[in-house]
Amino acid sequence: MSKLQIRNQAIALAGLFQAVKLVQQVAGGQNRDAAAVKACLTGVFNTEPAAADSVFGELPGLRLGLETLLEQLGPERAARDMDITRHAITLLYLERKLSRNRDMLDRIRAGIDRAREQVAFFDMTHGAVIGGLAECYRQTVSTLQPRVMISGEPVILENPDNQNLIRALLLAAIRAAVLWRQCGGRRLSLFLRRGALVEAASGLLEASRSTS
Repeated sequence: MSKLQIRNQAIALAGLFQAVKLVQQVAGGQNRDAAAVKACLTGVFNTEPAAADSVFGELPGLRLGLETLLEQLGPERAARDMDITRHAITLLYLERKLSRNRDMLDRIRAGIDRAREQVAFFDMTHGAVIGGLAECYRQTVSTLQPRVMISGEPVILENPDNQNLIRALLLAAIRAAVLWRQCGGRRLSLFLRRGALVEAASGLLEASRSTS
């Protein structure tokens, strides 16, 4: 496998880990990076990119995901968060199921198109846009098994705005999982090419810091 393919897989995986990390932050009532949220949502709308590099916008927007990737796949076991790993693997599995469900894929495309129309009037982080993406996720991916079960502070999880943001970010995670598969990624790649993915992510993270 070429270095470019590994690099593209690292970008896709960073997008997945970033969305999952942000879901965890929202559910736990933690501060989240607005640029990281916007990068994830950019990926949802960027369905026909010229290259993997451009899916999530500028590279600095993926910094959280690259850092999380290195924590999860790097040699330091103490840095790993098994909840993040479990959610990421579940989402990769759900994307594979989704790829065989043409009717559901069509409904997701339609939902994204409706939300894209709203972006003409609002910023993509506006509540109306996020709400549209959340509803798209709720009516489609959320009906597949196994469901992604998010734990956190009950009072936070009961807030409708937080629920919408979590669902929109989970849709963004599915988008990243699609890119991962399109770039030749498989679940076994997380183990068989761990070292190469870590090396690529390290280089991307360094590049993101030099361009910010």
